[in-house]
Parts: sequence; C-alpha cells; structure tokens
Amino acid sequence: MQRMAAEAKLSHTAALILQALHVGYIYGFSVMEVTGLPSGTVYPAMRRLERDGLIQSQWEKQADADAEKRPPRKYYKLTRSGKITLEASQKRYPLLTKLVPSPEVNA
Repeated sequence: MQRMAAEAKLSHTAALILQALHVGYIYGFSVMEVTGLPSGTVYPAMRRLERDGLIQSQWEKQADADAEKRPPRKYYKLTRSGKITLEASQKRYPLLTKLVPSPEVNA
C-alpha cells in the first residue's frame, strides 16, 4: 500500500529525475542538463526522493575530484523502491523514456 501512495504522488518532475538517474545521469548538474530543469527544482526534488527512499547518494572521493580539478560530486542511484516507482511512472508518463535518452544515444 505504501508503494502505491508514493507512485500516486510522484510528480512529472520527480519521474523525469528518476528516469535521468536510471539511464545514467548520476549527479545533479548532469540531471539539470539533460532535463532542462533548474537547480532550484532538481536539488530539492532529489532531497525529497532520497528522503522517501527512492534514491540514495554518495559523495565522490576527494582525490577523484582533485584529479579532474573540480569540487567533489554527489552521485545518486535508484533504490529498489525507486526502480519500482519509475516503472509505474513510465506507464503513467509514456513519453518519459523518450524525453531522457541514454547518454550513449547522445555520444
């Protein structure tokens, strides 16, 4: 029952973010780039998705960021609940998979 409640209240924006993470855009700025959503939308939505157990995050190692001369990134991935919720969202929003193509398609 709890899963259905989460699916019912998932916004189009949240579904778009889950789709972006699912296909390989795994940090905030890349999600912003591919979805066209502003940081003021993406980051609060990602915090809510994490709070609701649909995604989880982990900071990149400082050494990896230093090697690329940039600040560390926070990487996100879908949880099992997030994958189930995304599948339901893909049925609810059929264009979702077309709106956020895999990174390989853009390469």
